Amino acid sequence: MKQLQFLVLFLLLSSLTFGQTSLENFLKAQPQIKSVEKIEGNNFFKRTYKIMVEQAVDHQHPEKGTFLQRVFVAEKAVEAPVVFITEGYTADYAASPGYINELSPLLGANQICVEHRYFGESWPNPVNWDYLTVRNAAADQHTILQILKKYYNGKWISTGISKGGQTVVYHRWLYPNDVDASVPYVAPLNFSVEEKRHSFFIANTTGTPEKREKVKNFQFHILKNRAVFKPMLESFCKEKHYTFRTGMDELLDYIVLEYPFAMWQYGISTDKMPALSDSPQKQFDYLVKVSSPSYMAIEGMENIKSFFVQAARELGYYGYNTKPFKDYLSIKTTKGYIHRIFIPKGLNIKYHKKTAREVKKFIQTTDAKILFIYGGWDPWFASSFAVPDKDNFLKIVKTQGSHGSRILNLPEEQKQQVKAKLEEWLGCPVNID
Repeated sequence: MKQLQFLVLFLLLSSLTFGQTSLENFLKAQPQIKSVEKIEGNNFFKRTYKIMVEQAVDHQHPEKGTFLQRVFVAEKAVEAPVVFITEGYTADYAASPGYINELSPLLGANQICVEHRYFGESWPNPVNWDYLTVRNAAADQHTILQILKKYYNGKWISTGISKGGQTVVYHRWLYPNDVDASVPYVAPLNFSVEEKRHSFFIANTTGTPEKREKVKNFQFHILKNRAVFKPMLESFCKEKHYTFRTGMDELLDYIVLEYPFAMWQYGISTDKMPALSDSPQKQFDYLVKVSSPSYMAIEGMENIKSFFVQAARELGYYGYNTKPFKDYLSIKTTKGYIHRIFIPKGLNIKYHKKTAREVKKFIQTTDAKILFIYGGWDPWFASSFAVPDKDNFLKIVKTQGSHGSRILNLPEEQKQQVKAKLEEWLGCPVNID
């Protein structure tokens, strides 16, 4: 009898201890997790941890060394779904106590955010750019999934925004069975380092003809009055302590060429554009607010240079159409601008066409469940994924939407489409109402 009472008491105490600290105990017991720190998280979750996971610098050759990758784990319930965020950049935001991905409350889900290698706190030392590849990044994510699947037993949903959305799809290409469904937001699939589709889209599709004309006239106005705006740009950059690989004339060209992409991407209304009769100062202040010189400043590139290495190697990027403005530009061409302005000096990176082509082929043949969300006026929509008409895909395009298009800001009809598809795929309710 005493043995039975002891057993009951032992099981009771064990269950209480397990319920309070089971995730932390699990994380600390994993050989690849080198540190576990409990942090303040969103109140939606029971507890949140920052962990550092040991990863191979080159997953094909583990003997070449390791680095620590930052991951944030926020627990709702062991049996609940898991939202797996494949961040394309730094994950600093996930350390904020208020952060929550929009899918987590929709699904009543746990949340795991994986910082991308070569960003934030997830850097190898020494830095060898050869190992910043799609395959290595996907293998990082696969490793983390394999560890945490031993703890969580609900459905897994990968998600990411922009480059993070690319990361979602590239991960599914290489590890199609890692998760049950994926929700990439505003994710491009580029086929060259300087894609032409984006500039064509800006010139002919985004906005309305009247809005596009207004934008172009503003660009012409700045370039035609270079003598007025160049000194203002010099003064602005000096005040901000920005330095560049370009001269001021070339910099002015680039921020004017970049302006419509930035404006449409961020969803800035043309109604906010100053009139051509307004003061030059007002016009300049607006220009650098939308198309900031910091984008091309050496100081601004410090935290994002890894992106341009990836863009030049596999992910691709966009080019500029200079023809309409050729008579007013100081430069003859923008060809090769990513290597001249953004790539760390000393690197000679060749673009690998095969990666994007293989991903395109994967999308045409896979049964992986993927829900794409785009903004119809976002320049990145020009290189959106083309998906087959199959039940395992849903592509939602928000009319007049920007790069900030999300499930919760979709029109009601599209929200219900998303709800129905996710419930079909995951077999659980989606609290979208």
